[in-house]
Amino acid sequence: MKRFILAFVCFGFIGVFAQNPLEKIAPKLQQKMQLDSQADKYLIWVYFTDKGNKVESYYSNPQTVVSQKSLDRRAKVLDRSKLINFSDMPVNQNYINELIANGFILKHRSKWFNAVSGYVTKDQINEIAQITSVELLDVVGAFSKRWDDIEFRTNENYNESPLQPSGINTLNYGSSFNQVNQINVPAVHDSGYNGAGVTICVMDAGFSNLTHEAFSTMNIVAMYDFVTGSPIMGGHSHGTATLSLIGGFKEGELIGPAYGADFLLARTEDAVTETPIEEDNWIAAMEWADSIGVDVTSTSLGYIDFDSPFTSYTWEDMDGNTAAITIAADYAVSLGITVVNSAGNEGSNSTHNTLGAPSDGDSVIAVGAVTSSGIRASFSSVGPTVDGRIKPDVMAMGSNNYYASTSGNGYWNGSGTSFSCPLVAGVCALLLQKNPALTPMEVLQLLRSTATQSNNPDNLYGWGIINALSAINLIIVPVELTSFSAAYSEGRVNLTWVTATELNNFGFEVERRDDYSSYQTIGFVDGNGTSTNRLTYNFVDDNLTDNRYYYRLKQIDFDGSIEYSNEVFVEIGNLNDFQLYQNYPNPFNPSTKIKYYIPQNSFVKITLHDILGSEIRTLVNENTQPGNYEILLDGSDLSSGMYFVRLSSENIQRTLKISLIK
Repeated sequence: MKRFILAFVCFGFIGVFAQNPLEKIAPKLQQKMQLDSQADKYLIWVYFTDKGNKVESYYSNPQTVVSQKSLDRRAKVLDRSKLINFSDMPVNQNYINELIANGFILKHRSKWFNAVSGYVTKDQINEIAQITSVELLDVVGAFSKRWDDIEFRTNENYNESPLQPSGINTLNYGSSFNQVNQINVPAVHDSGYNGAGVTICVMDAGFSNLTHEAFSTMNIVAMYDFVTGSPIMGGHSHGTATLSLIGGFKEGELIGPAYGADFLLARTEDAVTETPIEEDNWIAAMEWADSIGVDVTSTSLGYIDFDSPFTSYTWEDMDGNTAAITIAADYAVSLGITVVNSAGNEGSNSTHNTLGAPSDGDSVIAVGAVTSSGIRASFSSVGPTVDGRIKPDVMAMGSNNYYASTSGNGYWNGSGTSFSCPLVAGVCALLLQKNPALTPMEVLQLLRSTATQSNNPDNLYGWGIINALSAINLIIVPVELTSFSAAYSEGRVNLTWVTATELNNFGFEVERRDDYSSYQTIGFVDGNGTSTNRLTYNFVDDNLTDNRYYYRLKQIDFDGSIEYSNEVFVEIGNLNDFQLYQNYPNPFNPSTKIKYYIPQNSFVKITLHDILGSEIRTLVNENTQPGNYEILLDGSDLSSGMYFVRLSSENIQRTLKISLIK
């Protein structure tokens, strides 16, 4: 990861040395303008110097930029006090508006790069370079994709041996048995793992025929077409094949490794055009997936052919540090996302590697293809990277794979690293289901250390064909949690959890959050060290001020290592008394939310007082029906200091202390 960090820092500060507006135009963009001088429009990146001066509020309320699931995933790799940073802040809208006023046609925003992509004329490029907030202008890298017979070869009578032995496995895999059995997935399914609780984003050229029977039980959380900028999915059928390989489920026909996972679908490639992918589509999709809370991404697109009439990248740029798409992939890994990518279908080259972006990333799991007999497919791209690292990382079957057809409920077969990549991504989900605390680099190490060439990796096979069962058996879970539940009764929440086994278990921290705050520790329950007995634990939360709570357990070993449970949710129901809840955020600047609960029809007055008790503002003064309410207090005109919020109704009075810091 060190290489990425250095590249990213350097990338972000180019403009420090670019005082002359002409120097803001990157050499590759200048080359593009010279070689393609007759172009009506150019697709460019515009990088900004900063994000403005109104980012402080995001740090105190991180759920406004990413989901709680994303924050929980990041906690695996980041300090919990630093789960968001400058890269998470939105691009300054005023800067974007200034570009648009100069004729810029906006395509995508990238908060990670503090940049936007869009279309401009040559004259507009020179005008935009004059804008003070603009740091650098560069070309958006565009890649050619050759769609050939390797990736789509149909055969309605597909039947490849060996067939599944009867009575060996719980599920009937039909003609998909060979591709999953080669990597020992059926045995993992028999152990109870199917990817449940893990979110996977499949990034591809389109997803037709989602009504196919293989998707009937699939939970698709969200989808977005980044080519057209629409939530309505269009495009090529390639994604249909890859999606079915990773998570399809139809007994007797096709079962993917992670059929129990949740899925995000992102179209990033326009397979119809001559230059079907621009890197900004993929980067925008990755940022979108991160914000929702993705755990694993699977991209069956690898790029080694580049846009004409100029070369935006060369094979020499496949060093893990140059292509923007690769930099973004490595950054995603630094946020706790396991990034899996096909190695490519360019085979061997006598003079250099045949990897494409982003598989050249040092943190990206690059997947090559083997035949059913375990021999490397001749089309599977090879390493090393330009800087000498071994690639691909691992292999899976990518020759004559069985997948869902693009129309009706039929099944086809085809070959390509496009079809080996989703199998590996699905296995990553199985590992994360067993231990959600695994970091992406730990997932990669598990795959490598249990693959067929773990002791002797090379640039044809990497570390070899993966073994899902061996990898999952290497995962030591100190505490096997079989259940965790929460129930509200008589003014308290009763938490109950059960363990099947324990190894060096020091105990459990009980954490709680509401809809407006992050997790806080509210108690501790001692563990039982090492045990193979079924043990039941209980905890009572009677400090209730809200009507909805989320709970999780932080299990702690004697050596200090930790793991988190899944989240449970409980509705408190109606409280029996007037409630004035703690504002959020607190301290605040300049605004904060104040929630309160009214148990019966009442005249309610809520006022704001200074530290001396003097009333300075009336916030609420009206008859109020029973229920929960929320008001926004704007302190823009107030001085820093301590204030009191007072709720009054008949003989009832509640007081809240708040703090404004400017």
